[in-house]
Amino acid sequence: MSIQSNRPGVTNEPVNLRINNQIRVPKVRLIGADGAQVGVVSIDEALRMAQDAGLDLVEVVPTSVPPVCKIINFGKFRYDQTKREKESKKSQHQIKVKEVKVKPNIDDHDFETKLKHARNFIDKGFKVRVTCVYRGRELAHPEIGQRVVERFCLGLEDVASPESPLKRLGRNLTTVLAPGGRKKRPEKPLSEKPSSERPAEGQRAELSVPPALPPESDKQ
Repeated sequence: MSIQSNRPGVTNEPVNLRINNQIRVPKVRLIGADGAQVGVVSIDEALRMAQDAGLDLVEVVPTSVPPVCKIINFGKFRYDQTKREKESKKSQHQIKVKEVKVKPNIDDHDFETKLKHARNFIDKGFKVRVTCVYRGRELAHPEIGQRVVERFCLGLEDVASPESPLKRLGRNLTTVLAPGGRKKRPEKPLSEKPSSERPAEGQRAELSVPPALPPESDKQ
């Protein structure tokens, strides 16, 4: 149902509320533009008061007898209502994303510290963006940073799963981990070499943090 407003600048749009000439009852209980109770008046009188104020007559409680109407700026009312609905929906459905940055040449201590921080974020329901930042000559060996990120994901696989494959964005290599693990966390440390009896898992567990760059060729 389209609504006709008395005032210019208020567009006609389908809404659940009736305003102005859409209110087809003989009398209404009126609330003035200042919020004061005017009382029961005829619909013609209520429309006249709204028009004199340059505002709209809006039926706010249609189930009341007589219906309760209020003189307000309907355009502003709809704007505020839509804004509140969007904020409410955003707060209900948005999952915040925390970011953890690593380097291709990260040492074991820093790696374990960042892994612990990421685990805490996951446990609190956050997603975690793991970003490996390359600098200078590290760009010549992207596979080193890739192994670091893969090892990071492996360390959290009991509580989180990658949402998408690794992505290269400029100097960064990134992926997003979402809460939801796939298996029980291994009790042995990641740096420990796997048993020869389990070669399939061993290849993944052998991933350790290598140096950012290979040794200089002129150094013996």
